[in-house]
Amino acid sequence: MSEVALARRLNLFDATMIVMGGIVGAGIFMNPAVVAQEVSGPAAALAAWALGGVFALTGAFIYAELAARRPAVGGQYAYLREAFHPLAAFLYAWTLLLVSQSGGMAAVAMTFARYFRDLMGVTASDGGIAVAAIAFLTGVNCLGVRAGSNLQSVFMVLKIGAVAMLVAFGFWAAPHVPAVDARIAATSAPAFGAALVPVLFAYGGWQTASFVAGELRSPQRDLPRGLLIGVSGVVLLYLLVNIVCIRVLGMDGLARTTTPASDVMRAAFGESGATLIAAGIAVSTIGFLSQNLLTGPRVYFAMARDGIFFKSVATVHPRSRVPVVAIVLQGTLASVLALSGSYERILGFVVAIDWVFFGLTALALVVLRRRDDAQGGATSFRVPGHPLTTLAFVAGSWLVVANTVYRFPANALAGLGLLVVGVPVYYAWQRRSGARA
Repeated sequence: MSEVALARRLNLFDATMIVMGGIVGAGIFMNPAVVAQEVSGPAAALAAWALGGVFALTGAFIYAELAARRPAVGGQYAYLREAFHPLAAFLYAWTLLLVSQSGGMAAVAMTFARYFRDLMGVTASDGGIAVAAIAFLTGVNCLGVRAGSNLQSVFMVLKIGAVAMLVAFGFWAAPHVPAVDARIAATSAPAFGAALVPVLFAYGGWQTASFVAGELRSPQRDLPRGLLIGVSGVVLLYLLVNIVCIRVLGMDGLARTTTPASDVMRAAFGESGATLIAAGIAVSTIGFLSQNLLTGPRVYFAMARDGIFFKSVATVHPRSRVPVVAIVLQGTLASVLALSGSYERILGFVVAIDWVFFGLTALALVVLRRRDDAQGGATSFRVPGHPLTTLAFVAGSWLVVANTVYRFPANALAGLGLLVVGVPVYYAWQRRSGARA
């Protein structure tokens, strides 16, 4: 295993941009319409986004304390390993590599390719453009964590600009529908629960910032702050986007469209406005890819360092001080999934897997706090209202899983089946590692 250590070169600004970059992708430009199809009025739609924001902030508080207690490379992987068992951590990394991170990257890369091709008028295939984008970002991240973080931060600033443009033009340049257009019928609890699924999906991704804890200069201070600042900023942006979409399109118009952001900008400036926001969405998607290539490989690096994955993945390049093999592995698998189209099937069970581990990671805080307090340990950050707030987050996470199993049983069970398959794989790696020792 390489003796070269990861370089601690990231600060609070980097951490905040990584948090926001992991959340803001293409979802906020499209999901307001999905939510509007489920609820009966603007109040319910905004309540769904606000509740999702509260849930995301609660999760950010939990991960902030975990980061303060265990500022280790791999973040969520390390929390699960320390609180429960290496098997729990392996299963998380296993599904991250095969499903959540790689499948999500493939889907976002193909979305970027479609927007890029239409904007630039190129004749290349979507798959070719997607792979080229992943290859470029993989190369930049192999140059060093500072290079990858700087590029990700640039994209995040541009994404904030795209959202701000949508909000500003929607408020001041686009005509607004009359208030009577809003529907006022009550929204049923099942419908509201269904609306929360795309909301929570759009808010997901803040946890990936914990993966780079080993490369922050002061992880115990900057990662908790970055989590709270970043998630709070995204909640504000998301609420403003939804208010604008409702004001410009009305609930009926919002529920009927599949491209709410484009429709708002088209109402403000015609087709040139729609083209402008399309460029913003393209930037947002490639920025999301950049964040994923910066963060995800650190989990596989940590797993390999623990001896339960290929030894070469734990290699740190002596000059760039980054896990080059892990980065290339992530880029390669995402590219293969993009070209094969199999990511479309994979994404069907991402939600169930993700929220299983969100709930389990929150329980890790209960375990680690009790253990540390018993040993007289102190931390610079503590979740307000713990354990009630933490257990509420656990319950909410697993309600999302239950709702997903109920609504999409085949997809959810396929995802959970992947977890079961990971168990013998873990023990096979353990035997292999023991045989080498």
